Amino acid sequence: MNRNLSVVTLLLLMVLFSCGKNDEACRLDEDILNQELTVEIVRLEDEFFKAEKAADYLYLLEQYPEFTDEYLQADLYPDLTSLSEELVQVHQDSALRVLYDSVALEFADISEIEQELEQAFKYIKHYFPEFQVPKVYTFVSGFNSDLIVTEELIVIGLDYYLPIEHTFQPDMARYMADRYESRYLVPMIVTAISSRFNEINPQDNTLLAEMIYYGKAYHFTKAIMPCTSDQFIIGYTPEVIAETFDNEEFIWSHFVQNELLYETNPFEIRKYIGEAPFTDAISTKAPGRIGRWLGWNIVDDYRFNQEVSLDELMANPNAEQIFRQSGYRPRPPQ
Repeated sequence: MNRNLSVVTLLLLMVLFSCGKNDEACRLDEDILNQELTVEIVRLEDEFFKAEKAADYLYLLEQYPEFTDEYLQADLYPDLTSLSEELVQVHQDSALRVLYDSVALEFADISEIEQELEQAFKYIKHYFPEFQVPKVYTFVSGFNSDLIVTEELIVIGLDYYLPIEHTFQPDMARYMADRYESRYLVPMIVTAISSRFNEINPQDNTLLAEMIYYGKAYHFTKAIMPCTSDQFIIGYTPEVIAETFDNEEFIWSHFVQNELLYETNPFEIRKYIGEAPFTDAISTKAPGRIGRWLGWNIVDDYRFNQEVSLDELMANPNAEQIFRQSGYRPRPPQ
């Protein structure tokens, strides 16, 4: 982070996170990586595109019941036979087959994704022993579903993660589509998994509560993937991250002067938390989701200053307490 840190604080950061923000010097914890845990991604798109008859699809639907229920939403059909007959028609579509061929070429080897996911699962298991490794599938949905993460399974719509310059692109705004590349994939999954450990107070509907919730989510992801650049966790480019830190005092003063922390109007909250190309309430140069970014800074300070463990942090539903005990103050630009 582009902050003026004292030597003591810097040393503390280095102790808590072996690599901190210096990704080039990062080293993963070998004791954590030596756990007996393996991840094997099943390439379901290959099996579904090789199928030819309704009976073939019916067999696949019965073989992968979690995928059938969660991803293909079998409950929307009268029975599995009806779904299998529709799948025959869908997979005969020439455009979808061209898309599948593109995905097969681009993701011929997904061993790097598999390894990164396995390392992340080992870190989660280290901090949260109750974590059970889900089944992991890939698929080509024709841009119908990008990512599903439940306790039992993860389904990755690989078509969403084609390179940004590829002919096939999902129908979404560019500022969001820029984050749909393979380097963002595992951090997205880990951030989604964080929600099952991220305790909240359902009665607290303030902007501050939203900020802390996302701050805990991003902090979790960084702890689980300590060698991953912040860019791939929050989705800001390195240039935007640097500029945002340079303007942290100005951004924070906007929140304070406008008494935003305890705002409960959902339309106001969305201005600072929701997806947008920029936060125009502050400036057209302020990136969208700026409240999430501020929440991450507050949570970082809370954990460093209070020296709580990751599981203790995630189990704390008290956003007000986290904020007050963080001692958060924006740092002046370097």
